[in-house]
Amino acid sequence: MSEKDQRLEVAMGHMLRIGVTVAALVVLAGGILYLAQAGGVMPDYRHFHGAPVMYKHVGAIIASALHLDSKSLIELGILLLIATPVCRVLFGVIGFSFLKDRLYAAISTVVLVVLLLSFVTRR
Repeated sequence: MSEKDQRLEVAMGHMLRIGVTVAALVVLAGGILYLAQAGGVMPDYRHFHGAPVMYKHVGAIIASALHLDSKSLIELGILLLIATPVCRVLFGVIGFSFLKDRLYAAISTVVLVVLLLSFVTRR
């Protein structure tokens, strides 16, 4: 393994660790805020209440999280956790392209396309 390959691998590892850590911290902050705001409220388990529409759109989640809505912060942390491996694949496409490793760049591109299509088609 060449030095450039090792640097790319180390950079990908750092990116994954940072992404997971940031996502965990955002979820933790949202959880603490949620408990501080609604700690004494008794939940009603007799009726199922679906997620509000605002939690189904990324833009709405981000806007609410910026206003320190606890549930939106938790949702944002989960979205960051989902985005972390997608960013890793994108980083792989770019990194392998710079290293002129066409096989791995092509494989990473196919994986990235499949991931993005799965988000767009919601399957």
